[in-house]
Amino acid sequence: MTEIATTDTAANAEAKTGMGPLDIGRVMAALPHRYPLLLVDRVEDLILDTSITAIKAVSMNEQFFQGHFPGRPIMPGVLIVEAMAQAAGILAVESLGLAGSGKLVYFMAIDGAKFRKPVEPGVLLKLEVTFVQKRSAVCKFAGRALVDGQLVAEANFTAMIADPPKA
Repeated sequence: MTEIATTDTAANAEAKTGMGPLDIGRVMAALPHRYPLLLVDRVEDLILDTSITAIKAVSMNEQFFQGHFPGRPIMPGVLIVEAMAQAAGILAVESLGLAGSGKLVYFMAIDGAKFRKPVEPGVLLKLEVTFVQKRSAVCKFAGRALVDGQLVAEANFTAMIADPPKA
């Protein structure tokens, strides 16, 4: 008797496109950034061609807290947007199969950035980024940053996939 295997297509699609968690080694394999500018510590969930949820552990040991601001340390908004952009870079690299290709993901534009609450040391900054538009060389994203489930920042941004500059 022949047995026919049945599958749940939604579960199969999720298994084919969902990834995570990704540790710091995998993050560093996807991004060229290194300390002190690597702002993604872990990827909790990545759905290829769709979205990523990543974490930045905000520590008092971050260099920027020495001057921003003494006595009232807060993470600069531009670095929160950079963290979202780095999460988007991981999403793009993994979704477009660019890992190990030498291609880089360059920021092109930031739109509608809003900062709702200060981000202080000792928190986990949750980065949620989704594809808005994906083409071969230019991608658009929507990003949100949250602390304890509360929105602290959001922005839309555009990035370009390109070769690294010639040495």
